[in-house]
Amino acid sequence: MTMGVRPTLRDCREQVLLCFLLGTLWEAGSGQVRYSVPEEMEKGAFVGDISKDLGLEPRELAERGARIVSEGKKQHFTLNLQNGLLYISEKIDRESVCGQIPQCLMTLQVLVEEPVKLVHAEVEILDINDNSPTFPVEEILLEIREITTPGARFHLQDAQDPDVGINSLQNYLLGHNTHFSLNVQTKAGGSKYAELVLEKTLDREEQPEHQLLLIATDGGDPARTGETQIRIWVLDGNDNAPMFQRSLYEVSVPEDVQAGTAVVKVQATDRDEGSNAEITYSLIKLSEASSLLFQICSASGELRIVGSLDFEADQLHELEVQAIDGGGLSALAHILLRVTDVNDNPPEITITSLFSPVPEDSPPGTIIALFNLHDRDSGENGQVRCTISRQVPFEISRSFDNYYSLTSSEILDREQIAIYNITITAKDRGDPALTSNQVILLQVSDKNDNPPIFHQNHYLAYLMENSSPRATIASLKASDADSEENARITYSIASETFQGTPFSSFISINSETGVLYALRSFDYEQFRELQLRVTARDSGDPFLSSNVSFTLFILDENDNAPEILYPAFPTDGSSGVELAPRSAETGYLVTKVVAVDADSGQNAWLSYLLLKSTEPGLFSVGLHTGEITTTRAFLDKDSLKQTLVVAVTDNGKPPFSATISVTVAVADTIPDILSDLTSLETSEFPNDSNLTLYLVIAVATVSCLFFSFIILLLALWLRRWHMKLGSASTHLEGVQASQFLGIDGAQAFLQTYSHEVSCTIDSRETHLKFSASNSQEFTSKQGSDQRESIMSWDACNKANEEQTFIKVGIFFYILNFWNFNILAYFSISVKVFPYEDDTFHRSMCLN
Repeated sequence: MTMGVRPTLRDCREQVLLCFLLGTLWEAGSGQVRYSVPEEMEKGAFVGDISKDLGLEPRELAERGARIVSEGKKQHFTLNLQNGLLYISEKIDRESVCGQIPQCLMTLQVLVEEPVKLVHAEVEILDINDNSPTFPVEEILLEIREITTPGARFHLQDAQDPDVGINSLQNYLLGHNTHFSLNVQTKAGGSKYAELVLEKTLDREEQPEHQLLLIATDGGDPARTGETQIRIWVLDGNDNAPMFQRSLYEVSVPEDVQAGTAVVKVQATDRDEGSNAEITYSLIKLSEASSLLFQICSASGELRIVGSLDFEADQLHELEVQAIDGGGLSALAHILLRVTDVNDNPPEITITSLFSPVPEDSPPGTIIALFNLHDRDSGENGQVRCTISRQVPFEISRSFDNYYSLTSSEILDREQIAIYNITITAKDRGDPALTSNQVILLQVSDKNDNPPIFHQNHYLAYLMENSSPRATIASLKASDADSEENARITYSIASETFQGTPFSSFISINSETGVLYALRSFDYEQFRELQLRVTARDSGDPFLSSNVSFTLFILDENDNAPEILYPAFPTDGSSGVELAPRSAETGYLVTKVVAVDADSGQNAWLSYLLLKSTEPGLFSVGLHTGEITTTRAFLDKDSLKQTLVVAVTDNGKPPFSATISVTVAVADTIPDILSDLTSLETSEFPNDSNLTLYLVIAVATVSCLFFSFIILLLALWLRRWHMKLGSASTHLEGVQASQFLGIDGAQAFLQTYSHEVSCTIDSRETHLKFSASNSQEFTSKQGSDQRESIMSWDACNKANEEQTFIKVGIFFYILNFWNFNILAYFSISVKVFPYEDDTFHRSMCLN
């Protein structure tokens, strides 16, 4: 049920007075709106249409900052500013909120700001029949003497029903029996109680025990019931029940009465004698809260206060005293105890609105806060006045009802005082008076007059190359002396390009945190540092900014394997061989492995290791020089062809390595080398036919003559070549070594010379190239000189080869006479004498 706002003449006068006080800054309104909802409604249940009752559109409520201002600690209702409807924010139990109060009203204030309008609203919580009557005990025990005359009444314990009105306890019913009836009475407060009436004289000898069923019903729809058993023991004797002098005792007690004080004494008499006249007093139907406050002396009937009374919590206490004699007969009396108020509650200050921070250029009269004063006491004890602390540029004015406004009395200056501690003091009119204080912390906001300042003048950062994209590089931090939006800083990169490439492809920055991220993987070998400028800008209007320089250094990572420069892999079809004389002593320098690494620092420190050797223990490799030297003198059993596998490893983590295979020929003369290296395998001659056999015999004869001539020619030529070789070696001994510095400090030593030999063995032509190296330095600057030296040697070797080829050509010219034999020889040699060494096939001298 919803009731609209009904303005009265008094309300109009209050509005005129409020307009006079606040001027154009306030729009005060008063009125009262009442709604009603059943208890136990679920959260979100509809209560009423606030916007309709206030005569405002829902959007006006939102624009004017409407909200609910409740005096209680709990907020049971919520206002939806989208549709202007009032809803239940939590389930309400009427019994826990109002107890037995017939009309349960919950008050709330609806405050509308800009201009201010306060509407008082009441929500009545309607009771529903959600509680059944219950008895305090499961079984009622009564002892009745058989001499008891019909018409005697026995009080029964009342059932309790927390509901009110028609939903509360309405009646008692008694199960069918022939001796008892039920008399239901109404107390002064309107509650029901039942008395058991004896209708027929009891006979213990006939029936010593009676069991009855007592039923309590409420008036709900549907009705709820509660029941308990009545067990009656029939006794002899005592036929007079106690009687109180008064049925109702009334007393008034101040709420600050001391514990242990006796407030009233009840008295009952019994006409019986002996134990049947001994009366015992007790409080019955006592709630849990009342049992902590009151206690009665069972012998004297004095009622004492054992707890602390509170006028604000409960102003009236209704107690029932039972007097029971030794024979089991009882009587009831009622005590009505009223609690009077004393000034025991200080005033309460509730800040409903606080407009902080306030701009420093705000004019005098600016509203700072709106607060409410409330005192739980009544009368003069509840009348409150408030004051403000001195020496602050603020003042207090009353708005309406118990609401006050705190306004500025002069222009504020943040440069002098940025924060005010304002103390509001409230004092009531009680005797003695009670006071309370409320401190308001008011901040004064500033204009945007401070630019962001970086914490460092220059930032440096280091990043490993090949780091993953989105890796965090550094965090740049700036601070602003302003507050809120004026101090909210955004970061950006001021530099646009680096080496012609936009910085957006290298680095990004988090505009809110100032954290720099890498957008790509950097290569130390490509560039080693980046320089840029970062801008910090606040969000003021107009904004202020500052710049700082940032340098990123790229750190080297071991991402390049060593590269072997010498010995180089053959590219002309020849087999590179290093020459070592058989007479070489221990420590003889055979050759040198030269390698470089594109990395820097310790990643470019190279170490050399001999992985494999034909004769283990014959050669060794310098760990850091790469020089291959002999570790002992050559023995006759040592193979003339030694194959070494050398590994070059850098010092990175993890390390990278490369390997090279070096062939060393052990001989004092070239013919010794050739006789050792030209071991051939003859394949089985195919005996396909007699013609083939004759052809083979003819070819073999011609071949023998040819081979004899070749051996003679080769012996003469080798002798001459050996003499020239010795002369050339003598001249090369005086050549000066040269040095060059590698990319990262690695030194390489290289001097080479080459000889080429052409020969024909068993009608097969071979082309061998032998290389000897001494420990000399190789540089890129001397590359041209080295190439000229090699070309001169090649020219000499080619001249010797040409002479040999001329002689062989003359011999082939003579053999043209046996043209058929020559063709047969080549056709059979392809089938019968295949070559296993591919190197010899590739270096055939005959075209």
